[in-house]
Amino acid sequence: MKVVVDARESGTSTGRYIDKLIEYLAKLETDISFEIITKPKRVEYIRNIAPSFSVISADIKEFTFDEQLRFNSLLKSLKADLVHFGMVQQPILYKGKVITSVQDLTTLRFNNPSKNLVVFKFKQLIYRFVVLIAIKKSKAIISPSKFVKDDLIRFSGAKENKFFVTYYSADKINESSKEINYLKRKNFIMYVGRPTPHKNLEGLVKAFRLVKKDYPDFLLVLAGKKDANYLGIEKLVNSLGVKDVYFTDFMSDGQLRWLYENTKAYVFPSFSEGFGLPSLEAMAHGAPVVSSNTTCLPEINGKAAVYFNPKDINDMAEKIESVISNETLRKELIQRGYKQLKKYSWTKTAQETLNIYNSVLKN
Repeated sequence: MKVVVDARESGTSTGRYIDKLIEYLAKLETDISFEIITKPKRVEYIRNIAPSFSVISADIKEFTFDEQLRFNSLLKSLKADLVHFGMVQQPILYKGKVITSVQDLTTLRFNNPSKNLVVFKFKQLIYRFVVLIAIKKSKAIISPSKFVKDDLIRFSGAKENKFFVTYYSADKINESSKEINYLKRKNFIMYVGRPTPHKNLEGLVKAFRLVKKDYPDFLLVLAGKKDANYLGIEKLVNSLGVKDVYFTDFMSDGQLRWLYENTKAYVFPSFSEGFGLPSLEAMAHGAPVVSSNTTCLPEINGKAAVYFNPKDINDMAEKIESVISNETLRKELIQRGYKQLKKYSWTKTAQETLNIYNSVLKN
């Protein structure tokens, strides 16, 4: 049997799942032969993490006519017994047996102010159509949390037996910790990731402004590559006159590890998540987590976080202060985080996915 995995998202933040899945699938014993489709710049990476798999280079962008036509032709030529699309985007006319991983429905529920609104709304309509088609045509749908599974069932009206949950996991960064000079011996809280509206960085900035009144020596570190949305948050910081907010721009893995290891709290203010990997990554490095109480986050973080209502700025500020002011609570959260992490494993994710492959291939 031959399974083709679409890994064109490899190397992106959303593609981390498919990268890890491929890496750990390659370590399992199976009679299935795998062919991985990825973009040219990621071919060598995939060959390194999965040397026994065949790798096909395809410079075909997602959500394009090229995807619908040329990628469809490529898939037909491979004569796969099963194709696993790691993201929703796929040729809707492909008639072979497929399964699809769907991370969440956030794109349908939040606008992106850095994009043209009319164009973005049109893309949302297309995305809605693609999601519904993918769910209908797929033999199985894989989601990263029970919350997303239930959300997809409500959204599509499809039968529950088509849906499966395979949790993600978090690895400790291998690169040595690299000190950031301007933060050395400073007290800070942090967030890492994209600044899109559903991440609620505007709320975090406003909550930090309240925290500063009681803890004037604290800094807020926002780690992530600067883009139009981050520039918008920077303007907000300046307009509100909030002091000591640091925008790191791109960071090496070593620098990110140092942030996790030295922060007084990792704050996850998001309105919507499909899994919420950064909170587990923070736990892996001994950072106490203060988290939004929405969507999947309580499911994933369990008792290893202090929760707040992301729409309530005062509540967010109070919960942040409850952690940074209480060393006993911080230590307890760190230990709970290590315990929570043991529930997740990329090996388990890969094995459960392989079980889904085998089940679909038999039917």
